[in-house]
Amino acid sequence: MGDRKSDSVVVVGLGRFGSGVASSLSELGHDVLAIDSSAEVVQAQSGKLAHVVQADATDIDSLKQLGAGDFRHAVVGIGQNLEASVLTILNMSQMGIKDIWAKANNQQHGRIAERVGAHHVVYPEFEMGERVAHLVTGKMIDFIEFEDGFAIAKTRTPREAQGKTLSESAVRSRHGVTVVGIKRRHQDFIYAQAHTMVEPGDFLIVAGPTSAIERFAARMS
Repeated sequence: MGDRKSDSVVVVGLGRFGSGVASSLSELGHDVLAIDSSAEVVQAQSGKLAHVVQADATDIDSLKQLGAGDFRHAVVGIGQNLEASVLTILNMSQMGIKDIWAKANNQQHGRIAERVGAHHVVYPEFEMGERVAHLVTGKMIDFIEFEDGFAIAKTRTPREAQGKTLSESAVRSRHGVTVVGIKRRHQDFIYAQAHTMVEPGDFLIVAGPTSAIERFAARMS
C-alpha cells in the first residue's frame, strides 16, 4: 500500500451530497477520486471532476484495483441503499483508511455506519432542516451547529449592546456566548476585541453552546 497523502479523499456515491463534497474538495485543491456504480452518473460528472470512475464499491477487490486504500480520507455518500452503504464503509475500514465519513438518512443508519467503521456520520437532510428552522424566523442570519453541541451563528445586534463596547455590554458573562467578530455593512470583517464598539445595524458573529446561542438570538425583536 502506498503512502497516504493528507489531502487525498476518495468519495463514493455521487448523488447531490457526494458530488457536492467531491466538487468542493477538488476546488480546494485536494486529490479526489470519485466513484459511483452508475455509468450515467459517472458520465455526467466526468466534465466536472478530474478523476471519476464507475465501480462497485461493495466489492473490495474493485476498490483495491483503483488504489482506494492509498487515500487518507473517505466519504461514503450512499444514502438510499443501506446495504451498499454498510458494505462500502466496511471495505474502507478493512483497507485501513483512518478517517471515514458517511452520509446517513436516519439514526439507525448512522448507528450501523459507526459500528462497521465510520468515524464521522452526517445527516444532511436533518441538519439542513434544523438550520432552516433557526433561520426562518429571521432572528439568526446564519447558523452552524457542530456535533458536540457547540454552534456559531450570525445574529442581529440586541438593542442592549448597541452603542457600547463589547466590554461594556458584557455579552459573554450575561448570555454565555462569545462575540468572535462583527460584520458591518460595506466594511471588512471586524475581529472582536474588548474595546470594539458595536453600532446599530451591525451583525454579530457569536459562538457558544447551542442552547445559549438560541437564547441569545431569542432576544432579537
